[in-house]
Formats: sequence, C-alpha cells, structure tokens
Amino acid sequence: MDCFKNKKVLVTGHTGFKGSWLCAWLKQLGAEIIGMSDSVPSEPAHFEVLDGIVDHDIRVDIRNKNEVVENIIKHSPDFIFHLAAQPIVFDAYNDPFETFEVNAMGTASVLEYLRNSSGECNAVFITSDKCYDNVEWTYGYRESDRLGGKDPYSGSKGAAELVIKSYFESFITKLAPKIKIGVGRAGNVIGGGDWAPFRIVPDCVRSWSIDEKPEIRCPQATRPWQHVLEPLSGYLALASELHGSSKHNGEAFNFGPPATQNHSVRELVEEIKLHWVGKDWLDKSEGNQMPAEAGLLKLCCDKALHELNWQATLTFKETAKWTADWYRTFYESSSRDARDLTKSQISQYMQIAAHRKTFKI
Repeated sequence: MDCFKNKKVLVTGHTGFKGSWLCAWLKQLGAEIIGMSDSVPSEPAHFEVLDGIVDHDIRVDIRNKNEVVENIIKHSPDFIFHLAAQPIVFDAYNDPFETFEVNAMGTASVLEYLRNSSGECNAVFITSDKCYDNVEWTYGYRESDRLGGKDPYSGSKGAAELVIKSYFESFITKLAPKIKIGVGRAGNVIGGGDWAPFRIVPDCVRSWSIDEKPEIRCPQATRPWQHVLEPLSGYLALASELHGSSKHNGEAFNFGPPATQNHSVRELVEEIKLHWVGKDWLDKSEGNQMPAEAGLLKLCCDKALHELNWQATLTFKETAKWTADWYRTFYESSSRDARDLTKSQISQYMQIAAHRKTFKI
C-alpha cells in the first residue's frame, strides 16, 4: 500500500459511513485526502467522530457536473474513490428520481473530469452487489452476470454500471495508461459508526443505547455480512493494482465474504447482542408492510482472489464483535475513545490480514 503515501486521494462521499472509514485508513497510509460531499448524512456521524480526518473538505452536490469538475481540477488527484451515493433502499422507493440522479448522473460527473483530464489518475467507482439482476439463486453472482434490479435502488446501481462502461469504452480506453478505472461491487457492510436509517445494525444500536428493543421486520433475510474494512481493503487493492498495471483497466470486482458467511438478520442480531449484555429485539415480521427487499443475495469473489490476491479477512464472529465493541465504546465511553478505536481496528485489521495472507498490505 506504499503507492498511497504522499499522494493526493479524492474520496467522494467522504462524510458517509464507508467514506469516512476509507479516509481514516488512507490517512494512516500517509495520503493527502480531498473529501467531496454535499453534507454530513447523519447525526451522530462517524465523520464527525473522526474530527478533521481530511486535508481538504469540499461540499458539492455530486450531480452538479461543473462544480464537481472544477473542484477536482483544483487538486488534480492521483487517485479517486467514488463513493458518493444515495445509499438507502427505502429512500429510493420514496424518491426514485433523485436516487437515479445521484447514483447514475453523479457517477457521470466524476467520469466527465476523467475523460477531459490531461494528468494521471487511477479511479475506483463503488457501486453495489445490488447492481445484479437478483433472481435469488443459491450460488454467488459473478462479475459477468446480468445487471439490473427490480427496485429503484438496485436499478440505479445497474444504471451507474452502464454509465461507467459507456465512458470507459468511448473515452477512457483512449486515455490509458494515464487514466485507468475499476469498479468495486460490495454490500451489506456493517461496523462502527453507521447511523443511517432503515439499516439493521444502526436501528439496533439506536434502540439499545436508550434501553429499548428494536423491531426487526425481516429476521429471515440472509446477507453476506462483512465488516466495513473488508470491501475497503478490496478497493485499496484494486486501486493499487491499477496504479501498477493496465491489465484490469475497466474491469469490475466483487468484494465479499465466503459463501459460508451468509447469515440471516436474526443470526446477526443475536451474535452482536452477545457483546452487549442485556439487549434484546422484537420480531415484527408478521404483518410487515415495508417495501420488498431480496431475501437471498450472494457474491462470488473468485476473481478478486485470483487476480488481486484478495479475500475477506474477518470471520462472522469477529465482524459482529468488532461492530459491537465500537458502538459500546461510543455510547458507554466517549467519541474520542471511539475515534481511537477506529484507528486501532484499522491497524489490527492490517496485522490480521498480513498474518492470514488475505490481501497484500
């Protein structure tokens, strides 16, 4: 990961859950970080807990192409990680138009900078595992499988993938090796510092912090739960690979846990509450009126293993414990201790990954 040291790295969506963790990791790797977001998306927020983690904090609506391009030109980054998005499935049902605008056209804003850039840059675009046309089969989706999505959020991520592909085939291929791009697909990320609405872990910890029982509407749904550091390590591995070679320019990679780490919502909540004594939850699956979500979703990550030497590092039990430990520290100790734990978990993750040889540090 030496390729990030003393380099300018732009992270769009830096105030979000994954974006703030990525900034914290890049800071430990010695990067100069340019953050670009329109606002801080929650209260509390992991970004606020980190207290000044970025070197340049830019507030721009990712849909505003001219402002986005002008601000990126000012800094001329060596790397771009595009995470800015409308990330909530339920919100996409309420406002599908805005979701398509942010997730598809916001992606095009960043690509507009790249297609007109005369400098060198390696960019990783983050979409989602929900970009696939999910027919709920029992084996994992591969990068070559059909894209799509029955709900607005999934459709917006599939649309973003089409935008990326068209820009790559029409413009980026002609700019290589100066400009190179890759796509990271991951989902169902948990870990400390996420307070987004309509997500299982944030819903639980908000209730538990005030001694209430959260209501769980789909305890039977299964997901490939993974700690936030898992896909981030994949994004960093992909960016590092692009920096050193054009072999995978324009390609997409899945980043997720092994297929055996697919667990139900019920199993996840039960595992987390083992580390938060006295907490419980209510099963509200009967009479559930929430919009439909996929019941089964898996990714095949063989390509990342064989081409990037990457695989997930933490077990399901470790993922749940690290998540519970972070929130308990925040609610029972202080923001400063939670900030220190963020840094500590990043360092510990790199040590474990090096020991288990799950990806190249």
